[in-house]
Amino acid sequence: MYINKCIMIKVLSLFMIFIFLLPIFSFAIDDSFVWSDADVSTVSTSATETSDNNSSNSLNLECGSAILIEQNTGKVLYEHNVHEKLRPASVTKVMTILLIMEALDSGKITLDTKIPCSENASSMGGSQIWLDVKETLTVNEMLKAICVVSANDCTVAMAEYLAGSEQAFVEQMNAKAKALGMNDTTFKNCHGIDEDGHITSSYDIALMSRELLLKHPNITNYTTIWMDSLRDGKSELVNTNKLIRNYKGATGLKTGSTSLALYNLSASATRDNLSLIAVIMKAPSTKVRFSEAQKLLDYGFSQYEYKEFGKQNDVITSLKVLKGTSENVNAILENSCGTLIKKGETKNLVQEVHLDDKVSAPVTKGQKLGEVVYLLDNNQVGSSNIIAEQDINRLTLLNMASVLYKSWYQLLRNI
Repeated sequence: MYINKCIMIKVLSLFMIFIFLLPIFSFAIDDSFVWSDADVSTVSTSATETSDNNSSNSLNLECGSAILIEQNTGKVLYEHNVHEKLRPASVTKVMTILLIMEALDSGKITLDTKIPCSENASSMGGSQIWLDVKETLTVNEMLKAICVVSANDCTVAMAEYLAGSEQAFVEQMNAKAKALGMNDTTFKNCHGIDEDGHITSSYDIALMSRELLLKHPNITNYTTIWMDSLRDGKSELVNTNKLIRNYKGATGLKTGSTSLALYNLSASATRDNLSLIAVIMKAPSTKVRFSEAQKLLDYGFSQYEYKEFGKQNDVITSLKVLKGTSENVNAILENSCGTLIKKGETKNLVQEVHLDDKVSAPVTKGQKLGEVVYLLDNNQVGSSNIIAEQDINRLTLLNMASVLYKSWYQLLRNI
């Protein structure tokens, strides 16, 4: 009786294994389908583009030029004389800071690297911390002085250390500007003190500000400092950007003013996952530059929202794998997904997922399995690939024994 029972169990086991292996040797059938969801979003774009912008100066700005963009997508939300070539003053330092951050990322310098001060750097006028040729400061201290009090001497010292000379560094600044599409810009120095031909536009300032914040978000560790000190507390630092203290969600970025440039500002802020950059150029007073930057930011936060519905590597579904050593593979998002929309338009957002319900082995990690498309009022506003999370090998005679053994073992455990 016991022997008959064992035979019955083995027969049943073989039958179950046959049922398990049957789909492996079947052929894939193309069975595309579409999922819809009325509460979804778009992927962000990579370049600044104009969309639903206001170019009539309906906010009655007094400044010579202004722009408001959304940081993730780069979309222009408001513009006023955005390509007028003007003197940037110390907002120039956004590019200097960007190149410093790139040097940190590449390993050329670290935050603890000691930076010496040359005679040229110590002789700079304007905003400064009065560097002495006998002292050195770390990159961390230099960044703090540049971002918080716009120190010209520290700016030049960093430029000379990184490129060998200020002029060589300026050449790097112009090369980076060209790469970013800053077609209104020519840099003559790294600090922003007035110099003939040293010009840019509010549009270009928005471009380099966005690049800095997107690629180097840790810069806000410096640009959000309100008060600090250097030299063991002997040198006090108070941020020249008053919005850091007074505006909810302010993250930076850089002020600038001279007698010729008047008052400039690149102001950034984030609220509820929406990040904005407002640039003001040639404002008649420091009070006006801050009030008009705040006016632009208020406009953006009141009219728009950023909806994020998926992050990179989020699992969309699990697909059946035919003829594979594993039965399923996770289908994941290749990129994070989100979109900028006007408030109240969430109900008009639609997600469509184009994906077969099965895939044949072998499957390679990162292999495109499908696509997710995002629609607003039936217009495509973005898309993202759906990819395989892991490798799945094809089932062969060599690895079939291993698969059978695992199936047999699992089956007997469950009896």
